[in-house]
Amino acid sequence: MADSLERDARKWIKVFREESGDGTSGAPALAERRDAIVRRTLTWWDRARRALAWRAAPGETPDPYRVWLSEVLLQQTTASAATPYYRTFVERWPTVERLAAAPMEEVISAFAGLGYYSRARNLHACAKAVAARGGRFPSEEAELRALPGVGAYTAAAIAAIAFDRRAAPVDGNIARIVARLTALETPIASSRKAIAAAARALAPDRRAGDFAQALMDIGATLCRPLTPDCPACPLSRDCLAFRSGAPETFPRKAAAKPKPKRIGAVFFAHRADGAFLARRRPPKGLLASTVELPGTVWTGEGPGTAWAEDAPIPARWRRLPGAVDQVFTHFALSLAVYAAPYAGGAPDSHFWVSRDAVAEAGFSNVMRKAVAHAIAARPE
Repeated sequence: MADSLERDARKWIKVFREESGDGTSGAPALAERRDAIVRRTLTWWDRARRALAWRAAPGETPDPYRVWLSEVLLQQTTASAATPYYRTFVERWPTVERLAAAPMEEVISAFAGLGYYSRARNLHACAKAVAARGGRFPSEEAELRALPGVGAYTAAAIAAIAFDRRAAPVDGNIARIVARLTALETPIASSRKAIAAAARALAPDRRAGDFAQALMDIGATLCRPLTPDCPACPLSRDCLAFRSGAPETFPRKAAAKPKPKRIGAVFFAHRADGAFLARRRPPKGLLASTVELPGTVWTGEGPGTAWAEDAPIPARWRRLPGAVDQVFTHFALSLAVYAAPYAGGAPDSHFWVSRDAVAEAGFSNVMRKAVAHAIAARPE
């Protein structure tokens, strides 16, 4: 078994090298294997494809606008979480021209709660660029990558799914599948070129979009990270991780690094009618242009009770029990929440938000949690 696995692994490595252009010849037998993988994958897709809000029905021509929109919303986001946002976007802005004409603040507010807010700015900029082209998305990867906010993955996904170009998008699901097919011994983060090469080698000349979406669905429903359902997977007979007897151990994990911690405070100044003070963050940087409670900078060293001195207005501030915690990509945050009644006017660059308008105001996830924390404490 070990010798057989090693031979197969060497064949897969030949494909990596062939697609990477270093002159190594691929084995003819592997081309036949690729054709079989594609055939089984598409057969599975034709009977088991997921019905997702943004997918064209069988026989329908995909709408490039909807393909692009869905791919942006799905970045770092699950399909279930992205679906209601997708529906909101296509209802409010059914065409790329309508989205391009929308105020930036409205687009950012529509993203509220989804995270990674740079996507909203890039989405708007890209919509403007496509609208300037007459509302038509380019069909080739290189031209797509020239659009604002469109990287290698998104360009490949649009080219394959919307235009059926031979392109190989590699998301987390597809990277995991390739790592298992090849029993890759190095973590995904350090093997992205090899994984991309293997994905390109597998991509068919026809139905490339269906094949890419089929791999995404297999990764989401069968080739799961912790509990792969190998008996039901159309790729299992060619999967070296399955043949190893321990597919769940692939892809190999890199040692996790502890995230640095930051702390800070926010201030909930509320009127008798329940409205509270808020402000908008700067247009660049973390959580750009989202709405927030006024607060301190987030730092690794906090002044403790002296935070009340950083409040936007003088008031009888009371620190509420507990804290609001949020994990970002590069750090973990803990916010103290202070509350105080306030009957004055809104300071410069601040405004009042009524409690029934919180959902539409454009708060980020962490600020929604902070507002909910303050309201639950029933500040008087």
